[in-house]
Amino acid sequence: MRYFPLLFLGLLSTAAATRYPLTVTDDLGRTVTLRSEPRRIIAMLPSHTETVVALGAADKLIAVDLYSNFPRAVVDKLPKVGSAYQPNLEAIVALKPDLILADESSGSRLTLKLAALGLTVYGGTAQTYNEVFEKMAVLGKMTNREAAATRLITQTRAELTALQKTVLMLPRASVYYEVDPAPYSVGPNSFIGTLINKAGGRTIIGPGLGDFPKIDPELIVKSNPQVMIGLTSGEAAKRPGWANLHAVRAGRVYKPTAEERDALSRPGPRLPEALRALIKMIHPAAK
Repeated sequence: MRYFPLLFLGLLSTAAATRYPLTVTDDLGRTVTLRSEPRRIIAMLPSHTETVVALGAADKLIAVDLYSNFPRAVVDKLPKVGSAYQPNLEAIVALKPDLILADESSGSRLTLKLAALGLTVYGGTAQTYNEVFEKMAVLGKMTNREAAATRLITQTRAELTALQKTVLMLPRASVYYEVDPAPYSVGPNSFIGTLINKAGGRTIIGPGLGDFPKIDPELIVKSNPQVMIGLTSGEAAKRPGWANLHAVRAGRVYKPTAEERDALSRPGPRLPEALRALIKMIHPAAK
């Protein structure tokens, strides 16, 4: 009987194993078929890199994109093969990957460029909060790490729930989150917008404008947010009509550190770090 637990765990492991050939549908509506478990993966987005590592599949990575910088113990040892908009196609082909994780951007068209070279490529990134966990699940399935994906999803959700509880009784603050000084911001249904909500704030952008819209600066002036994130007080004060905004006058304008910015911009396993940073900015007194 003492061997039963080991036998049971072995059966669970077998049951959780991915069966190949495996066919999945990416965010472009393409069917992607893996004939066998991928062992040579190139990740062309930092969020994909971080998710693969968090799934315990770092040993499968043979290269990453130019912007993948975490975790350093993994990515510093790997070759960089360009970015979505400037991929080093020759280097990618030479590495003979059996799976490339790319994006679905119509701007870069990276997935289609790679597929045209006869490579197996999955194109997709999370835009909304729930899609972050969907991507963890699909990457776990493709890499034969389904059990690890379940654990990662469960652990990440638990950490986020615990952090959210620290601000549940605090008043909501209106927030302008700047992605880019154009300005681009975040809608409430984007993964960042959802994190702002969980941090006790609410983005000033309405859902009808989309997840990451370019907006009229006048909207920000009219909304008069209590908190501004993504720029410095000096930068905000120089813009027409912004010097008298509530957030600027109250000194509640925050520029995330480089590490915080990365966590906030990457829909992956560092969501708890992103939420922790937002709580610090929106409700610094939260315990």
